[in-house]
Amino acid sequence: MSTTARKADFHLPEHTYLLNHSVGRPLRSSLTAFTDSFIAPWRDSGQEPWQAWLKIIGQFQSALGQLFNAPADQFCPQVNLSGAVAKLLPAIAQLQKPACVVLMSEIDFPSMGFAVSKALPHCELRFIPADADVTELATWANALTEDVDLVFISHAYSNTGQQAPVQDIVALAQSHQVMSIVDVAQSAGIIPLDLALIQPDFLVGSSVKWLCGGPGAAYLWINPNRLADCTPRDVGWFSHENPFEFDIHQFRQHPTSLRFWGGTPSIAPYAFAAHSIAYFNEIGVAALRQHNQQLLDLASQQLQSARVSPAISDHRSGTLILDFGSRQSEVLAALQKANISVDARNLGMRVSPHIYNDSADMQRLVDVVTRALS
Repeated sequence: MSTTARKADFHLPEHTYLLNHSVGRPLRSSLTAFTDSFIAPWRDSGQEPWQAWLKIIGQFQSALGQLFNAPADQFCPQVNLSGAVAKLLPAIAQLQKPACVVLMSEIDFPSMGFAVSKALPHCELRFIPADADVTELATWANALTEDVDLVFISHAYSNTGQQAPVQDIVALAQSHQVMSIVDVAQSAGIIPLDLALIQPDFLVGSSVKWLCGGPGAAYLWINPNRLADCTPRDVGWFSHENPFEFDIHQFRQHPTSLRFWGGTPSIAPYAFAAHSIAYFNEIGVAALRQHNQQLLDLASQQLQSARVSPAISDHRSGTLILDFGSRQSEVLAALQKANISVDARNLGMRVSPHIYNDSADMQRLVDVVTRALS
């Protein structure tokens, strides 16, 4: 299917939208799918709709399973990544020792650092410096000393446009008997990740960015080899082996990752996300990645003097970072006037094209920037 046809599948603004690192655009079919799966069973039946609603969760898990090549029941719905991390870390007995060490990067999303530090207040939180090259395995090898218990790995970094070599880092961690958590918030749906191949201990992600599923549909994946080590403290009736048993004296944790689910669950966000992820599964992440990189190459080759993101595709996320130095504000103002949606962080302007963007969108960006700098 052509990009023009894909554009028709989404609610797109009249101007050029390149903010997919922040929020992906909704599918035009999402509202109908949501009504059919969530509203109709509630509105049209005289019975309580929970059985119909829980099918939505199954569809969400199945879509994630296809996306990441893992069994559906290994995924547990979560509200957001911070909540998932806050539930997970206190549940792991090996991390409760007084001399626990957790390794992160200073360029990880701050919320992840906040969640780790509060979930494990007794642990040392050790950082790879912000100026270290997280795309190089040697950086991680130097930091993964024998006293590290857990390494937190962002697959892609939102402010630098970098991609970490996740497979190699996880393998290195395993060789040192270090547990690993992979954060796919900035990579899910745009950089392929095969859990059957990579096998980290845990994974956390969301649906709001490249998966175009909106906020509130995050997820926690637990390697089956680690499930027995996980005894969550933050539980509720949907953490139970049988949520509908209704015996206050009998709590038996769910045999799958759903032991981390908790109390009465939110359903609506997962209806949107399940539908959206299924759409992208039909395209395939490899094809999405190829399209994205072709568009990034188009812009980066013409704006080489401003490019911050790695030039090597394997080191690059789905986002191009452009730094125009003292003229950054002029460029941003020109793009805003031209109705081209981008944003900026401390290292530069962020540009993230998706499947509904085309070469004309990127060339328009280049032309506006070039005129602004002339």
